[in-house]
Amino acid sequence: MYLHYFILFSLLAAASTALVQDFCVADLSLPAGPAGYPCKKSSSVTADDFAFHGLAAAGNTTNIISAAVTPAFDGQFPGVNGLGVSIARLDLAAGGVIPIHTHPAASEILVVIEGTICAGLISSFDNVVYLKTLFKGDVMVFPQGLLHFQINSGKTPALAYVSFSGQNPGLQITDFALFANDFPTELVAKTTFLDVAQIKKLKGVLGGTK
Repeated sequence: MYLHYFILFSLLAAASTALVQDFCVADLSLPAGPAGYPCKKSSSVTADDFAFHGLAAAGNTTNIISAAVTPAFDGQFPGVNGLGVSIARLDLAAGGVIPIHTHPAASEILVVIEGTICAGLISSFDNVVYLKTLFKGDVMVFPQGLLHFQINSGKTPALAYVSFSGQNPGLQITDFALFANDFPTELVAKTTFLDVAQIKKLKGVLGGTK
């Protein structure tokens, strides 16, 4: 029941975006631009473009974060292109975590379907941390661009759905931005105040170099 209300809310939120045509189903054969994908020719649009079945199955949580995010963004769900709305499934094994991250292009609403999730966000002006333990049926909003996270704080798998105010919210995970690339260790140390040994350890875990 909660999922039904959640999806309805997501669709109503998109109504604030004025359109000059009924829809702009993504043409995935062409590259996306800042405003999304180019529109398919209307003669090529089918009912399948407006439906997506990828959220039915649980994601694979056998990984370093013990979690999985299954997106239904414009690149997976062509019908949301241009509508300013999208959705994703969040699976968290016991102890699973979605590390601190941000969505630069959209706000997020999360609804818990099963399990217990500790979620939090950090304000940008004064770095206040807002924490909440969420149970089945609870909802939490994460404003656009703010750092936030989710942790399965229960002893059983957790399931949530997240809705976004954009067709592709973007994603930057802080740990990966610092330690999963070739950002020079000495510069990471200077900008984060972490010691070099810890930085090298994290780069080793996340696949970074230098």
